[in-house]
Formats: sequence, C-alpha cells, structure tokens
Amino acid sequence: MGDRYFPNEMPDYIPETTTAAVEETVTERNNKDSLTKLLSLPYNILSQRLKASALDLKDTRFWVLSLFLSVLLLAYPKVGVTAFEYFNAEVALVVWELRRVTFICGWAGVCALGAVAAKHAGDGRLLDHYLAQFKEIRLPSDLPYELLYGRAGFLWACSFLNKHIGKETISASCKRAVVDEIIKAGRLTRNGKCPLLYEWHGKRYWGAAHGLAGIMLVLMDLELTPDEVEDVKGTLHYMIKNHFPSGNYPSSEGNKLDCLVHWCHGAPGIALTLAKAAEVFGDKEFLQAAMEAGEVVWNRGLLKRVGICHGISGNTYVFLSLYRLTGNVEYLYRAKAFACFLHDRAQKLVSEGKMHGGDRPYSLFEGFGGMAYLFLDILEPSEARFPAYEL
Repeated sequence: MGDRYFPNEMPDYIPETTTAAVEETVTERNNKDSLTKLLSLPYNILSQRLKASALDLKDTRFWVLSLFLSVLLLAYPKVGVTAFEYFNAEVALVVWELRRVTFICGWAGVCALGAVAAKHAGDGRLLDHYLAQFKEIRLPSDLPYELLYGRAGFLWACSFLNKHIGKETISASCKRAVVDEIIKAGRLTRNGKCPLLYEWHGKRYWGAAHGLAGIMLVLMDLELTPDEVEDVKGTLHYMIKNHFPSGNYPSSEGNKLDCLVHWCHGAPGIALTLAKAAEVFGDKEFLQAAMEAGEVVWNRGLLKRVGICHGISGNTYVFLSLYRLTGNVEYLYRAKAFACFLHDRAQKLVSEGKMHGGDRPYSLFEGFGGMAYLFLDILEPSEARFPAYEL
C-alpha cells in the first residue's frame, strides 16, 4: 500500500510569516529545508511563485497537447494567447473521439468548450455553431451511466453550458430524459440496501470517474423529484456506512482492497461529492464524512503521480473544496502544502524515476498540465474547482 504514496511528513499546520519576516535574514531561511520555507510563506507570495511555475511551461508541448486547458486559458488570458485561438487549433486532435459523447472524453466536451470559448471571444457565429453541434449529439442505447464515458458525463456538459452560456441553453426536457434513464437503471441494479447502483464492465464502481460518486454529483446539479432526491441521499448514506475502517472507500461494491486514494477511485473523489452533498442538502453527516475522507487524503494522498485523475494535483482539490465549504484555514494550509510539495519536488522526483509524470506527461488529467492548472487555480482558492467535476 505504502508504495503508492510518499509519507506525509509535513507539519499539520505552519503559521504564515509576515512579509517582513520573510525578507528578514538569508541565514535563518537557509537553515530550513526548501519545502518548509515554502510552507511558511504568506499565501500571496507563494501563489505568485506557483503562478510563475505554471507559466514556465507555456512554451512546451504542454500547451499543444492539453485541449482541456482551454478552460484554464478562459480564466487566465494573461498566459499570452487566447483560449479561442488555441481551442480552434486543437479541435482536430480530438476528432477521433467523436464516437464518445461525454465532457471529459468526447464530442460533448469539444462542443461545450468551443461554445464557451466563442462566447468569451465575442464570436456569436461560432458560438451558435458549437451549440448546434452539441444539440445534434445522440446518446447510444448501450451507453453506460458513469461520468467518464457515460450518460452522467453528457449531463455534466449540459450543466457546464447552462452555467457559462445561460440557464436554458440546454433545455430541462433534454436533461430530464437522460436523468430518467440514469435513475431507472440505478433502481434496477440496486441490491436492496443501496437505492442506486450501476454496473460497468462487470463491476459496480463507487468512485468519481466510473461509479456512484460521479453520478451522484452530476444528479445533485439537476432538478430531481423528491423521491429521486431521497435515492441520491440514501446512496451516499450507504457509501458512508460501508467505507473501510481506515476512512477510505472501496473502488467497487464488495472490493476489500484498501489501496486507492485517487480522484477516480477512493476517498478523494468521494470527498468532493460528499462536500457537494453537504452544500446542497445541509446534512451534517455529509459534512462530517467529507472531512473524514479529507483526513485520508492528508495522510495517504501524496501519491507518486503528478496529475489530477490519480495524482497529487487532483487530491489537492479536496482541501480546496473543504476550505470553501467550511472556511477553516487549516484546509487552505493543506492545499498549500500539497501544492508546495509539487512545486518543490515533482520535477526532480519524476526525473529520478521516483514519481510518475503520466503516460501523457503534458495532459490535464494525467500529467504536468494538471499541476499547472492547480497552480493557477489556487491563486483564488475560494473560486478553485476540480476541472470537469466541480461546477
């Protein structure tokens, strides 16, 4: 188990020094290791260092291979190019994904990002083009229900468009038809104890990418009937009741291996969903469960991987979400600590073969693209959201 993550030897909390103290004496600072010095920096100074580190990658293949950093460029136009220009240059790279219909992995994401980029660029013609393309998407009858490749991933794209373009950009009737399919399938698969369950490739997954956590999060952003709301809440209560003694969560129903602490499988993705549930339903049990999952991430979440899907960058968002939900500055410190670890050590550890830079090392979800996204997102922690998951 331990070979999946680095021991977290960082202090539980380090108060920030004042700007004057930071500049006080070179000798005193040099007596500390570089990570400890970063942890003691005032947030405004540290965040600028993280921003500079992210922008250092702007002339590498990172910008070419990370289509979904169009989202980043929308938020941070000072990078030096417009999101609109890069988006249109890169659409050809994902034409092969036309057969998929989700935000993260398919044509729905291309159209949704294209529409939002066009809106920001003031190009009404192309905005209409991408929206028309999106509305022509048809879901195959054998499409699964999960976030990465399935119906939930299409619904997330609908919610993304409605947030950034306008409330009724994608009609309620269009979304309702897909919600009905998801609820019906979940009820048919349930085991009598869990109100909703879904099968994918022979397993009933719990995590954010392929399972319950991702599907429940998407449903919470949509209009549900009272009985559907109770099914969502009951499913989350079932998951909380059946987590591992360690506080972590199984990757799938009945799986006894307590080893994955990723966004895609395990406590991190489920923590984000529980935080959302606490916000939507005002249920203290969801808040407590989210914080307990956050403890798992703090203790076992310094993964030997860089990215967002199954790496330190993604796990950092658990603390940003809990900070936004609770206002507790200790969660902001924990987010800062994970980001500091990446800033201080990731490049060196990857070069030494002690950390995995991702099969696609410049991509958003697997590689340094995700780290750069985090470094820019953390500039405004109250606005930070896990990309393509938290709206």
